[in-house]
Amino acid sequence: MRTNQQLILKTRPPARVSLDHFELRQQPLEPLRDGQVLIETHYLSIDPTNRVWMSDRPQYMPPVAIGDVMRGFGIGQVIESRHPDYAPGDWVSGLLGWQQYALWESGSLRPLQKLPRHLDVHPTAFLGTLGVTGGLTAYFGMLAIGQPKPGDTVLVSAAAGSVGSLAGQLAKRAGARVIGIAGSAHKCQYVTEELGFDGCINYSQDDVGAALDRLCPDGISVLFENVGGDQLEAALSRLKVHARVVLCGLISSYNDSQPRGPRNFDMLLHKRATLTGFIVSDFASRFPEALAELAPLVRSGSLKYRQHIVLGLTQAPAAVNMLFDGTNHGKLLLQVADSADS
Repeated sequence: MRTNQQLILKTRPPARVSLDHFELRQQPLEPLRDGQVLIETHYLSIDPTNRVWMSDRPQYMPPVAIGDVMRGFGIGQVIESRHPDYAPGDWVSGLLGWQQYALWESGSLRPLQKLPRHLDVHPTAFLGTLGVTGGLTAYFGMLAIGQPKPGDTVLVSAAAGSVGSLAGQLAKRAGARVIGIAGSAHKCQYVTEELGFDGCINYSQDDVGAALDRLCPDGISVLFENVGGDQLEAALSRLKVHARVVLCGLISSYNDSQPRGPRNFDMLLHKRATLTGFIVSDFASRFPEALAELAPLVRSGSLKYRQHIVLGLTQAPAAVNMLFDGTNHGKLLLQVADSADS
């Protein structure tokens, strides 16, 4: 009988995440019943939202309950099925969780999507450039909400990350001038020289406000916000009239027990700006539209991206910390299966 290695949330992390906050459990797998599907998890997406789900603060989904498998987006292959719509060998994506195998059944509230293999990309693309935690978030956040156009100045925080890097490239394709913020000289070099941004601010060394005055002298038309904190305050003070602020994430506060808001929130009023928070699932009915536009750009190399892969399920908590330390470079994935090829 197969056993399923799982990471179970044991306690809620007060700040940084460690393996001590989880129980490593070996769970026997029972024979499938009618309507059930067994999936071997190949890759998990490591995202800031993992840290949010570990907390009990109000959020867009219920927090992960103590004693439950840690929630996480993943891709894997069906290895056994008693459901007519799924067959062994099918690649699928969904909330597979931090575990070696995921069990799905008819009527589940967790959707299980077959990967559209006709798009001719590696399966990991559906956790990055074509996934909900990468390209789809960038596509709808930037194009549907930010709506950049020629003549606009767009500012993207976390510009070297999985979402920011793609959001900035999409804004460039729309004809805007794009400035990024990233955490090292190496990342800023990647943002400007490889991704094609018009400039990049290294927040670990530069005075962000002064750099914005230099790089955005006429103000910011579209702010694609992933970070919050001091970077958000600096950007809000430099918005143009009728600017659009796309609130995608606030990673700077996710380890804080008491999140803080910007002290200059009134700038939204003074500049008659709009601030729109969003979750990518709000646009689920339009995912095929985005995939049809993004996939050719990925295949042709026109949309550039990097992946950072960490090996082993027990490394998942440490991988989450990499997002907050800025030590990942590109879309952060955790390889679970010993052999995870296409």
